Amino acid sequence: MRTALLQSSGQPGDVAANLKVLDEAAGRAAATGAALLVAPEMFLTGYAIGDGIARLAEPADGPGADAVAAVAVRHGLAITYGYPERDGDSVHNSAQIIGPDGARLANYRKTHLYGGFEADAFTPGDLPVVQTELNGVRIGLIICYDVEFPENVRAHALAGTELLVVPTALMHPAEIVAESVVPVRAFENQLYLAYANRVGVEGEFDFVGLSALAGPDGTARARAVPSGPAS
Repeated sequence: MRTALLQSSGQPGDVAANLKVLDEAAGRAAATGAALLVAPEMFLTGYAIGDGIARLAEPADGPGADAVAAVAVRHGLAITYGYPERDGDSVHNSAQIIGPDGARLANYRKTHLYGGFEADAFTPGDLPVVQTELNGVRIGLIICYDVEFPENVRAHALAGTELLVVPTALMHPAEIVAESVVPVRAFENQLYLAYANRVGVEGEFDFVGLSALAGPDGTARARAVPSGPAS
């Protein structure tokens, strides 16, 4: 199953602009025969948007999900994207997979929040393994910092995940995660790992890019450069 990674930070705080970036990337991915496009952590709204997180947060079946579903249907491929999920009084750092028919296939809430910013903005999720199937492939879903804990990826391997999708917002100076940890996680658990990162400066954060698709042999089958386009 051909998988495309979108390495972009879009326009933080501008959902409409980010949906346009996603739509254009989906068109390019579909043209190459990709069945799945993976966008970064918090792609729908942007990551470094302060109080905008609570303002722009929406339910898993909200208008943002409907808009992404329309993109998926238009281009005939599945899409994974990160967004702030509103559930009552709680806001989660979430990622969702929407199928090529527009159906919501899986929704995951980040279990390991990174730093004070995320701890202040989000409530951690409590379900470590979330999976779905696409084209006969069992897909698992985690977010960014979660992949740095070997137990998380091992739980997916034991549950039969074949492709682990990881929307990400990895910052300098943690390049070692993208360059070394991600391929090692794929190797030690004998699965494929799709790691899609933000890139460039957003507020106080400087995202490293280096998105990669790592294989069970521990090699990066595809990798974007630090400041490069979608890969």
